[in-house]
Amino acid sequence: MTLSKDAVTAAIAPEPPQSAPEIVFPPGDLYSDEPPLETELHLRQILLLIQCLEGLWQSRQDFYAFGNLTIYYSPRQRKSEFFRGPDFFVVLGTERRPRKSWVVWEEEGKYPNVIIELLSDSTAKTDRGLKKEIYQDTFRTPDYFWFDPHSLEFEGFHLVDGTYQPLEPTEQGWRWSEQLGLYLGVNQGQLRFFTTDGDLVPSPEEIAKAERQRADTERQRADMERQRNERLRAKLQELGVDPDQV
Repeated sequence: MTLSKDAVTAAIAPEPPQSAPEIVFPPGDLYSDEPPLETELHLRQILLLIQCLEGLWQSRQDFYAFGNLTIYYSPRQRKSEFFRGPDFFVVLGTERRPRKSWVVWEEEGKYPNVIIELLSDSTAKTDRGLKKEIYQDTFRTPDYFWFDPHSLEFEGFHLVDGTYQPLEPTEQGWRWSEQLGLYLGVNQGQLRFFTTDGDLVPSPEEIAKAERQRADTERQRADMERQRNERLRAKLQELGVDPDQV
C-alpha cells in the first residue's frame, strides 16, 4: 500500500508536547472541615461560650471568638497538613468579622490566645495529651482549658516559660484566664464566664429574661400605686372631700 505524502508526514511528525499541569495554590479563605459534635450538650456549651463573650465584649472589635472551626497552620501553607479544630477559641488583637476557618498564614501568624476543649469518650485522651502538647509547643496558646459537659470535669492551664502549669482553682472552683481577664467556672452544669467581681456573665437569653422581669416588676409597682391612689380617692370622697381639690 502506498501512503500519501500527507499520511507519511503525519506518521513521522512528533507528537505535540504535553502542557505541564497547572499549579494550584491554596486559597486564602479555606473552609472549615470539622466532624459533627458528639452531643447536644457539646453544641449548646459552645454556643453559650460564644454568645456570652460576644455579649460582654459587644463594643469591642479587636477579637475573634468561635468554636468547632478548623485552624490551618501549615508552614508550607497547605490545607492538607497541620490543622486542628478546637471546640472553642479566642484570638485577641485581630479584626472581628466572620470567617470560614482560621488560616494562620492569612492572619498575620496569629494563633489563639485561649482554647477550650470539651471532653468526650472519643476525644478526651487526645484533648489531655496530643492537643495539649500542640497548643503548648506549636500554638503557644497562653490559656488552655478542658471541660466535660457530662462528668463536669474541669481543668485549666497557663503557659509559663513554655510549659503548661495547672491553674489553681478558687474556693468556688473557678480558674482565672489572664488573657480574657475573666474567671471560668461550672455553674448549673455548664462552663461559664465570671467577672473579677464574681458576677456571672449573662447569656442573651438571660439578659432578655432579666429585662422582662424588670418590666413586670415596674408594671406591678405601677399597678399597686394606681390601686393605692384609687383607694385614697374613694376614702376622701367618703369624707366629703373632693380628691381633685386636695
